[in-house]
Amino acid sequence: MLQVSEVLVVIPAFNESKTIGQVVDQVAAFGFRTLVVNDGSIDETAAVASKHGAHVVSLPLNSGVGGALRCGFRYAVENGFTAVIQCDADGQHIASHLVDLVDATNRTGAHMVIGSRFGSESTTHHPSLLRRFAMRVLSKVAQHATKNEITDSTSGFRLIRQPLLGELALNLPAYYLGDTFETVVVAGRAGYHIEEIGVAMAPRSHGTSSSGDFRSILLIGKVLTTVLLGIHFRLRRLK
Repeated sequence: MLQVSEVLVVIPAFNESKTIGQVVDQVAAFGFRTLVVNDGSIDETAAVASKHGAHVVSLPLNSGVGGALRCGFRYAVENGFTAVIQCDADGQHIASHLVDLVDATNRTGAHMVIGSRFGSESTTHHPSLLRRFAMRVLSKVAQHATKNEITDSTSGFRLIRQPLLGELALNLPAYYLGDTFETVVVAGRAGYHIEEIGVAMAPRSHGTSSSGDFRSILLIGKVLTTVLLGIHFRLRRLK
């Protein structure tokens, strides 16, 4: 059984000084240790996160979510953690669901558990019609790869445990498709067990989302030219 003490919460953060302190406090309230990957921020993100008790690794330049996650995954493996939970720095991911993700992997044996924004009636996540269409297309591709019902393949709130964690730490490229989508497809094709649970989302208190209609169209284009053509990073198949 996976214990909270074996899980590292990895938070990629770029200019999130207004929210990161509260996020770190909320994670700590449930007994989890936190790594904030300061992804080239030019504000006080690193200082605020450290003040609130997080371990902070600072990247010299903004490398995007892929580079920040790769850094976090490698830190987790090198420091003996069995699993990570990927969490956003903007405060929209509700900390009580961290425990739900751990419970889900213990119940199902899944190597990845995705927190779906569309699996909870209490969510405040209401994307535009175009974005919802794009996410539905991506989820259909993910369902085909994983042979499982996936409703939110682009969710940035997920648990990843060994041996999948070790494979991603070694093979995840710094820049990869759709922030989080490609890992679902690649892991599913390699035979890893992926499950999903419904989670609620809190409203973003500061700033605006980096995801918009244009980015949604761009994502679909990338899917058609990379995943469907098979030109993406690969993992060793699960034995």
